[in-house]
This record gives sequence, C-alpha cells and structure tokens, in this order.
Amino acid sequence: MTNYSANNLSLLYSAIIGGSVFGTLFISSFIFSLDLNIGIILATSFVCMLVSFFILRYLLFNYLYNRIRLIYKTINKRKTGKTGHAISLDHNLDLISKVEDDVSKWADEQEKEMNRMREMNNYRKEFVGNVSHELKTPIFNIQGYTLTLLEGGLEDESINKKYLKKIEKNINRMTTIVNDLDLITRLESGQLKLRLESFSPIVFCNEIIESLEEIYLAKSVKIDVIKHYEKSFFVNADREFMRQVFTNLFINAIHYNDENGNIKAEFFEMDKSILVEITDDGIGIPEEDLPRVFERFYRVDKSRSLNSGGSGLGLAIVKHIIDAHEQTVNVRSTLGLGTTIAFTMSKSE
Repeated sequence: MTNYSANNLSLLYSAIIGGSVFGTLFISSFIFSLDLNIGIILATSFVCMLVSFFILRYLLFNYLYNRIRLIYKTINKRKTGKTGHAISLDHNLDLISKVEDDVSKWADEQEKEMNRMREMNNYRKEFVGNVSHELKTPIFNIQGYTLTLLEGGLEDESINKKYLKKIEKNINRMTTIVNDLDLITRLESGQLKLRLESFSPIVFCNEIIESLEEIYLAKSVKIDVIKHYEKSFFVNADREFMRQVFTNLFINAIHYNDENGNIKAEFFEMDKSILVEITDDGIGIPEEDLPRVFERFYRVDKSRSLNSGGSGLGLAIVKHIIDAHEQTVNVRSTLGLGTTIAFTMSKSE
C-alpha cells in the first residue's frame, strides 16, 4: 500500500505466506529528501556521461586521425616520389578537408597522366605504322627491280641501267628517312648543340634558292625574295640547321605548287627578331589539317608526297630546329589559294 501526502511518502509492504500475513515493511520518507537523492543521481549520471563522451571523442579522434594521417602520408609519398621523407601535420588542421582536397587533386593528376600515356601510346602506334609504311614502299620497289634484273633483265640493255637508277633512287629515299629520323631524335634529346653565328638572312636565303635552281626551274616555278625594311640586319643562328629549314620549306613550296607557280620569301623587321614568311600559291591545306602539319610523317596530299620522294619529316624537322633556337614557327593556309609558313630568327646584337 502507498500513501502520499504533500510532505510525506509512505510505502507499506506485507508479506503473505499461506494466506496469512507473515510480516509488514513500512517505509516513510519526506518528499524533499527523496527529491534530493534523485537530483544527486541525475547530476552524477550527467557528469559521468559527459566525461565518457569526451573520453570516447578523444579516443575516436585519435584513431581516425592516425588512420587518415597514414593515408595522407601514403598519397603524399606517391605524389612526390619520396618514400623516406617525414611529413609533419598541424593537429589543428581540418585534416578531413585537407585529405579530401589532396585526394581530389591527386586523382586529377593521375587522370591527366593516364590521358597523356594513352596519347603517347596512340602516337607510338601511329609512328611505328608510319615508319613501316614509309620504308615498305622503297623496299618493295627495290625488291621488284632486283628480281627483274636477276631473272634476265641484267642482260637487257634497254632496262638494266634504268632499273639500277630506280634502285638507287629508292635507296636514297630510305637513307633520307633514316637520316631525318636520326636528326629529329638527336634534336629532341638535346644531343645536338647549336653553333650560333652571325650572318645576313637575305644573302643566306639567296644561296639556298640558287642551290635549288634545277628543282624549281624543272617545274617553271618563280621564287622572289622581298625585304620589307631598309636597314641591313644580321641574325644569330646555327647556319647548317637553318640551311635545312630554308631548304625544306622551299622544297615543300615547290612540290605542292602548280606548274608556273610563284613562291615568295619575305623578310620583316620585328623588335628583336626577323620574321621570315615563305608563301606559295599552290594547292593549300584544309583547315582541319593545319594543327597537324608539323607532325612526323603527316601528309596532306599523299599522292604528291610519295611522288616527290620526300621522307614526310621535313616540316617536323623545321619545327624542332626552330624550337631549338627558342623561336616560333606557324602556318596559315587557304585551300586552293596557297600556304604561308612563318618563323622568326633572332637578331644579332
């Protein structure tokens, strides 16, 4: 039985055994005493819970921090390539945000690297295919002419000398391809050092044109040299490498030009450079092909290129030589109207 009054709480419990009251327990307490005990219990429980929370938070934070720090160190080592480098982290740093940011950047870098590797792999496959194609044509030609001569053509005076000259021409083409590839490889690796000297670009250009006289006259092509400044200037460059630049550009302009076509070599004064523009009025280059004209073996008109006997590396060599001089080269063209290739040469001090 329970009896409750405003100031007192009484509890009466009776023990009944076999239907008879064996004993009675009477408990009586003032309300304020009971309230005080409950308050103490609640306060103690709250304090214990609060202490437990902070202890658990501390342990959990250290656990997560050490695990994330290990991940962060691993990522940092992978990024920098330094496996033995100790990393010190600020404990006040928002490590989760830092790791998230670094992981995101690292993932972007890895994606870029993967894309670059894919591009390099595609470029390698295309390059090997191009080399195979360029060498296969002269090899098959040599094989065919040689078999014809061995099967009796060598005794036939009407064809023996003619076929031997064709064999020589295809051998020369293969030699040109191999030499050009070797030159590009050495330029890219930095093995070739520039031997800079001062010379007149106008006089130099006229020397190159004179050496190509037989080629452009055979096609009735006219070449003009135009200087757009009064004062005489000298340039500072590797003479032999620049000879290859001018030669390759003029030969390209001749081969891709029409009969009785025109070529202009124009010179402009710039601040610290001389701008050279070589322009033809030939077949031109489609706009979609312009970004690739300086790639190895890239041909706009394959039929003309194969007939010319070129290696397909001429403009790629031009680009590498100009880059080695720390100058610029670019191309602009209109299909059916012609092409201009412009490059700069550094003025002599």
